[in-house]
Order: sequence, then structure tokens, then C-alpha cells
Amino acid sequence: MLENPYINVLIVAVFTVVFIISTSYGLGFLARAITRARGATPKQQESAFAGYFFAAPWIVGFIIFVVVPLSFSLYWSFTDYRIASGAPAAWKGIENYREIIFHDSGFRASLVNTLYLTVIGLPLQMGVALFLAVLLNQKMRGERLFRMAFYLPVILGFNTAVLLCWRLMLNTGTGIVNQIIRAISTSVPPFGVFSRALILVQEVVTAFFLGMNTGKYNLLTKVLEAGFPADNRVPLWVQSPLWTKMSVILLMVWGCGTMMLIFLAGLNNIPKELHEAAEVDGATGWQKFWKISFPLLTPYIFYNLVVGLIGSLQIFEPIFVLYRDNEPIVSSTISMVYYLWETSFSHFEIGYGSAISWVILVIILIFTLIQFRLQDRWVTYDVY
Repeated sequence: MLENPYINVLIVAVFTVVFIISTSYGLGFLARAITRARGATPKQQESAFAGYFFAAPWIVGFIIFVVVPLSFSLYWSFTDYRIASGAPAAWKGIENYREIIFHDSGFRASLVNTLYLTVIGLPLQMGVALFLAVLLNQKMRGERLFRMAFYLPVILGFNTAVLLCWRLMLNTGTGIVNQIIRAISTSVPPFGVFSRALILVQEVVTAFFLGMNTGKYNLLTKVLEAGFPADNRVPLWVQSPLWTKMSVILLMVWGCGTMMLIFLAGLNNIPKELHEAAEVDGATGWQKFWKISFPLLTPYIFYNLVVGLIGSLQIFEPIFVLYRDNEPIVSSTISMVYYLWETSFSHFEIGYGSAISWVILVIILIFTLIQFRLQDRWVTYDVY
């Protein structure tokens, strides 16, 4: 390659364009030849050529960037392949999978952490999204402005800059979140008692889960011995292993805008005649929601549940940005995908990391299949 980086970029761009055009024509001619061999008419041959010509960039890209890497990953998962050693991959069979399932305490801890984030975080995320959707479904002034504001976190996403801002806002002493909690607790004493009760429940539950990871419940004993939190107690969002998971859950709830829009679309698709008939019968607002809206929203709930479960089982960015440099507490919140990243790109154990990725894939497939098998018991499609 030439030393001028601009020339290198130009050459790569030209090569990419030529490659896309040539593969498109090649796939189109191949499709035409196959249809001709099957006795298709000239018009059908031209249709096959045009279809595969325009679909070729996606097909070739899928093969190069998905099928080929998946094939290498599947092969490496049965080998002892370490980049740092410089040695070629050595075949190990199913030893990597046996180690992950039966002996790897680190992966087991990451699985428990991920299940915690899923079991606690996903229902909260869906509940807040549904609540916001019901509010925004009311006809009021500034409706579009509120919709944009609640969807803005989805546009911002879990990029590094936004997550670093959250890290500052969740600081125990100077973070704006705890400052707001302190101000409200001082002005409204019952809120302070309620917040401290939530702190106690949260720390007890998290200490129990941490004990499941290590098999030791010393931290749970300390939390119970400490009793009800003091008056000036606030959440230790990014400073304590008891709160690391809850801070990630808070970010999950903050990014519920996509679920909110899906619920909002479902609410708008419910026939108004059903609500009008319920009003004539004297139904209250809650009765109309629980007896009419909620059952008809079950397809949208099912969709959000499937997509949300897949996303929560693959959560990575918040943990990576918030806790990567905080070694004492990162183990309390490490997820399966973070453990995969650490194994593959920090320890450079590509073979073992590939095996972890396939185990995660199987776990996600199992949960997804269970959801599809159980959907007939609670999802209502009758009106649609």
C-alpha cells in the first residue's frame, strides 16, 4: 500500500465499488443460468437476473460478514486458540463447552448477574414504557413534544458520551440524581422514609444475588445487621456492589422509548367502539384499561418481551463504560457479553470466547422458544 493515507482510502473505496458491481453481475448471471437450465421463459430469466443483481450486495455482505465469521467462530469454539501465543488453533473437542458449563465460576456469576438484570430490569422497563404510552395516548396540548422527549434517549443510545454523563449524574456525593433525592426527602419527610425503605429492600435482594455468585452470604448478613438506613442515606449508584446492577437497570428503564412507541401504536389500534360501549355500561377508566386495552395489547407486550429479553441478555455497553475501570465492583455487575468480551479481547482466548458466544446464543434461543411456546396461553390475536 502507498504511504499516503488518502490514496489508500481512495483505492479501498474504488476496490469496494468494483467488487460490489462485479459480484452483483456475477450473482445475476448465475441466477439467469439456473433459471434457464430449469426451462424458464426469457422474461423469467430477466426477472431472476434483475432480482439477484439488486439483492447481491446484501447477500454477499451477509455471507462475508455473518456466515463466514460464524463458521470460523464455530470452529474455534472447539479449539484452544490464543492470539497472544502465536500458535495455531489446537483441536480440543467439547472441552471448552464442558469447562463453561460445569467449572467456570466466572461465567456462572455473569449468568446470575444477567438473569438479575433481566428478571428485575425488563419488567420495570416494560411497565414504565406502558405507563408512558397510556399517558401519551391521552389527547392533550404538547403531545408531540412529550413523545419526542420520551423517545430522545433511544436516539442518543448507549454511546460513550451519554453513559459518561450518567456516570457523573449517578455520583453519590455530587451527582444530580442523589441531590434531587436529598432535596425531596428534606421537603417531604414521608418520601425520605419511602426511599430509605426501597434502599433496604434493594440492598437485601442484591446481597442475596451476590451471595449466590460466591456461595457466601457475609454481605447479606451485614446488610441485615445494619438495619433500616439512616436519615441521610442515598443510593450508592456507582460506588457500591450493592447498587451497580440497579444503576444499569435505571439506564434500561431510561431507554424504554422504543417499547413506548410500540405500546402507543397498539393503543391507537384498539377500536374506539369498544371503549364507547364500556362507557355506556358504566365502566371506569381502570376497568376499560384492564378489561379491554390490556388484553388487546398482549401481542405488543409479547413482541416487546421477546425483543427486550434478547436485548437484556446481551447487555454490554452500560457495564463497559460505567464499571470497566472500577475493578473492586465490576465483578458484581459483569454480564455474559461483558465476560465474553473480557475473555476474547482482554485475555485473547479466542477459542474459549467463541465457545462462550455459542453458549449465549443457545441460552437466548431457549428463552425465545419458551416464550413462543407459551404465547398461546396469554396472547390475544382475536381482534386483529
